[in-house]
Parts: sequence; structure tokens; C-alpha cells
Amino acid sequence: MKTVEKYHGIFPAFYACYDDKGEVSPERVRKLTEHFIQKGVTGVYVCGSSGECIYQSVEDRKITLENVMAVAKGKLIVIAHVACNNTKDSMELAKHAESLGVDAIACIPPIYFRLPEYSIAEYWNSISAAAPNTDFIIYNIPQLAGTSLTMGLLAKMLENPKVAGVKNSSMPVQDIQMFKAAGGKDFIVFNGPDEQLISGLVMGADGGIGGTYGVMPELILKIKELTEKNDLKQALEIQNAVNSIIYKMCSAHGNMYGVIKKILEITENLYLGSVRAPLTPLCDDDMSIVKEAVKMITDAKALYC
Repeated sequence: MKTVEKYHGIFPAFYACYDDKGEVSPERVRKLTEHFIQKGVTGVYVCGSSGECIYQSVEDRKITLENVMAVAKGKLIVIAHVACNNTKDSMELAKHAESLGVDAIACIPPIYFRLPEYSIAEYWNSISAAAPNTDFIIYNIPQLAGTSLTMGLLAKMLENPKVAGVKNSSMPVQDIQMFKAAGGKDFIVFNGPDEQLISGLVMGADGGIGGTYGVMPELILKIKELTEKNDLKQALEIQNAVNSIIYKMCSAHGNMYGVIKKILEITENLYLGSVRAPLTPLCDDDMSIVKEAVKMITDAKALYC
């Protein structure tokens, strides 16, 4: 029987941490990990979309995970996203993640080519087999991956006893209920879209994994707390405030993760570098948006936390 309770909670998606030359910075990775420990989140989701994984090498991702685990082991639940766009590299990252003692590995489906479901299942099962003692989390994000997790594909993957859950980033919250029903009481489903955390929790999600959580974890934790207390009116107020902050951060010329890193520099004294090309870095005009977002976060925390 899987130990699923440890996954019930809030997992910020870990940000890519670069030095001033744009290379992965072990020191900055460790500082961000310490930051999340201090914020009281359940765990972290490392080397996913927010970690700019598709623009990083296998070695970059190993360096990041090694330094997260050096600080987080025993203090945070760590889910390592190990998918690359080929099975060989993904298996290498899965084996490496297991050697470090992560709690789970996660994978998107292969992108670009439209593969049949049996090929996707073989890809995921091969990666899981490279980390045979580690829980496996399916990452469903059809709007970016181009492939949806169907009930048939999920049924096939549930034949693998290491499949512990789904990170669901599809927009219909009904998918959360369907995946929970198919997987059973010990199956974990994480809400993916940050803008609908409250909806996902109400529909049965065990927690959330989100790319904007790290810039405002206090607000995200409060949404989960209030939802569990059935104070949905207050939880919705905070969700609406969070969504306004997200829309503001997405309105810059530069990439949203560049905005987030600059906010963390201002509010938490964390220096995480810029974003990796082809993501667009911030321009001077974006600083007004950064400052507005900082004020929105500060005001919301003062009001609700």
C-alpha cells in the first residue's frame, strides 16, 4: 500500500536558478530550497515547466536536483520531473533521482510527434522501471504537451504498481474527479492550474503543484486551509486575489518566470538570475509591472494571512 498522505499539500514548482552568466547556480538552488522550507510548504516539484526543464541539459537538471536534495532531504517532500523528449535521457534522470532519494518522479508525455497511447505508456513505464523503488506521477498538461491523459491510457498505466498519481493541469476540473475515481482511495491527484486551486480541491484534489505558488506561498497555503475548513467564501476571495496577481505577472513583455524571480529578489532577497533563451528576459519597462505585482502580493498577505 502506498504512503499517500505525505503528498497531501502544497508543492511550489521549483524555479530555475542561474548565476550571472546564465549557468545553473548550486548556491542559489540551495537558498531557494531553504526559502521553501521556511515557508512551511509540503514539498517542491523540481525541474518541471517552472524549472525551464525543456531548455536545460541533463547535466543542468542533475545539478539542480542534487543541490535541492542536499538541503531538502527529510525536510520537504521532493517530486522530481525527469521527462526529456527521448526515453534514454529520461531514464538516466529517473535513475539519478532515485539515487538521491526523491519521493517521486514525474513525467510529461513526449512532445512534438503525435505518438499512439501504447508508445506513451511504454515511454512512461520504461522511465518508471529505471527508478523501480520510487513513486511515479503522471503529468497531464495537454495544452502544452499536445497529448491528453485519456481514461484508457490511465487504465493501462495503473497496471504499473509504482504509478501513485497524476499532476493534472488540464483545464476541466471534472478530470480531477474522474482520475480520482479511476485510481481509487490511495491514488493522488494534484491540481495543476494555479488559477483554479479552490475548484480542484473541491473536486477532490489532494493538493496542488503550481508555478506561481513560490512567489506567494502564504496565500496558496491559506486557500487550502480555508477550503479544508469549508470556508469557501473566504477561500474564493483569496483565489480571486491570487488570480489578479497572476494576470498582472503575465502582462509583462518578459517571461512570467522572469517577473517572479525579480519579485523574489525584492520581497525575499533571493537572487535567482534571469530566464534561459528562448524565454524572453525582462526589459526596463517591465519593472513597473513587477512593482505593481509586489504591492498586490504584499497587500493580499496583509489582508488574508
